[in-house]
Amino acid sequence: MTARIALSLAVNGEAIEALVAPRTTLADFLRQDVQLTGTHTGCEMGVCGACLVLLDDQPVHACLMFAVQAEGSSIETIEGLTARRAISDLQTAFHERNALQCGFCTPGMLVAAYGILSSERVPSRDEIRDALSGNYCRCTGYEAIVDAIETTAKRRHSQMAREEA
Repeated sequence: MTARIALSLAVNGEAIEALVAPRTTLADFLRQDVQLTGTHTGCEMGVCGACLVLLDDQPVHACLMFAVQAEGSSIETIEGLTARRAISDLQTAFHERNALQCGFCTPGMLVAAYGILSSERVPSRDEIRDALSGNYCRCTGYEAIVDAIETTAKRRHSQMAREEA
């Protein structure tokens, strides 16, 4: 029997305490123990980006870290971003631009896009592509995803300008 380690962290703003096997990945912990299945596991090598979550507001590959490494941290998943409406405009742009097809990569793309859009400036298309380079999509060809992120950045920038005027 594998020894279990006590783990205490916040997931989507909720305090979680659990006993986990030392080699349980954060992705598996979120999916199996916390029942948050929006964090997908694809390559399990940190290449595809399907497992992206925010660890203390920084995008990380949940398949590459053990759950116990997140001790004391704050994790936000696609479910948390959606629940607090932090990405509703981004989700709308993904829909408008047809930036999702099968949907497998979409949660990771949205988490990556959230990170890209965390600054108040409008990133260039090249900067968006570079920031998405850790995410893999077999369906869309990326242009629609870049379009959706660029559209959201421009809309947010315009909204901020209107609010300041």
